[in-house]
Amino acid sequence: MWVSLFLGAFSILIAQSSLSARDQPNFVLIFCDDLGYGDLGSYGHPSIRTPNLDKMAADGMRLTDFYSAASVCTPSRAALLTGRYPVRSGMCSDRRRVLFPDSLGGLPESEWTIAEALKSEGYATAAVGKWHLGHRHQYLPTEHGFDSYYGIPYSNDMDRVSNAPRGAAKSLEPHINWWNVPLLRNQKVVEQPVDQTTITRRYTRQATKFIESNRENPFFLYLAHSMPHVPLFRSKQFKGHSLRGLYGDVIEEIDWSVGQILSALTENGLDKNTLVFFTSDNGPWLTQGPAGGTAGLLREGKGSTWEGGMREPAIAWWPGQIQPGSVSSELAATIDLFPTFLSLAGGNLLAGLEIDGHDMSPVLFEHSQSVRHHFAYYRGTQIFALRMGAFKAHFMTKSAYGRDPIETHDRPLIYNLQADPSERFDLGESRPELVAAFENLKVHYLNEVEVAPSRLESRMPKQ
Repeated sequence: MWVSLFLGAFSILIAQSSLSARDQPNFVLIFCDDLGYGDLGSYGHPSIRTPNLDKMAADGMRLTDFYSAASVCTPSRAALLTGRYPVRSGMCSDRRRVLFPDSLGGLPESEWTIAEALKSEGYATAAVGKWHLGHRHQYLPTEHGFDSYYGIPYSNDMDRVSNAPRGAAKSLEPHINWWNVPLLRNQKVVEQPVDQTTITRRYTRQATKFIESNRENPFFLYLAHSMPHVPLFRSKQFKGHSLRGLYGDVIEEIDWSVGQILSALTENGLDKNTLVFFTSDNGPWLTQGPAGGTAGLLREGKGSTWEGGMREPAIAWWPGQIQPGSVSSELAATIDLFPTFLSLAGGNLLAGLEIDGHDMSPVLFEHSQSVRHHFAYYRGTQIFALRMGAFKAHFMTKSAYGRDPIETHDRPLIYNLQADPSERFDLGESRPELVAAFENLKVHYLNEVEVAPSRLESRMPKQ
């Protein structure tokens, strides 16, 4: 029965409402980089102090079963902004898993982003922080629906200078001059290399200025922190701030940033009309040792389709609309944010658009069951795993980013994620009916989700 529910991608039309600009809610999407499921106080970390995020969860909703659509940066961000699995846009690859400074590709012009959709409904739009969907001019945020952009175009560890050290020194004692990462305002480089010790504070300042200048207009703010991606940097105010060392300092500064955003909304009288959503692009970079985060009780991390690689901490906040202190274990994903925001804004999806996201408003505001009954864990262009209800099937597995080869399973490994979130006890041998159901579900995904040619593999010729 489960297999027959909502299989494959679908084309949906959200009913047009008569919302006025004053009635339309604002949206703030805070997206971290490599944050682990267990890195926040509200998700069980014993020593990293995150009072602002913990209060955000206490005043809003904490989601326990929320997923990114990829376990690394570029495809995850493409999925977030389009509401589509990254294979549809070609923003994934089995060889080059993300974009690099020598990459020629980026998010296609044909993709309709959440910023473009909301802009068509009268929203002011801004992107602040890491982009990583193409650094050539035609791929930057201002070409994809954002009125303004301030941030770095790719990961903060790219464009490494030739004499920079490697290994532990790179991670635990970094210097800003070891990476020639540019800071952009719109399409202009304003600083290179960017001073990463101040980057979280500067992102926060840009974000609060945008909020203040748009208090009379509906707005969408996409704040994509560069941290806690290695190399780790924090401002002098947070040096030695945490019991968890450098990594903890970085998380506690992000928590400070969240507090600044929520305060700006409250001080400008916008808190009762703004949905704030906090999550991350993928799991923790475990191979970085103490410079990486933790997935808590979840297995593995970044680069893996085990739970630690793609299940993310997620907090939704909207005073007066979301029940304070609520916790949802309903299945949801970053690809669901696009249709959710657009529905709340009173907008329509493009006719014929194949989108993989679902409107998760019933989960957020009614604390009811999700309309999402299954989810695909892609690694590159391949389906490594599927979730259906409480159960998950692994067809292929690979450990955390940078470790071990891919292992293919003739009979999928099956886990009950409610009873066994750490994925330790394979049920496949004793549950043949689940094996058959997952095999059928995989066939539907293969038939319904078209894989576009990769846009991550073309690169500039070597000098």
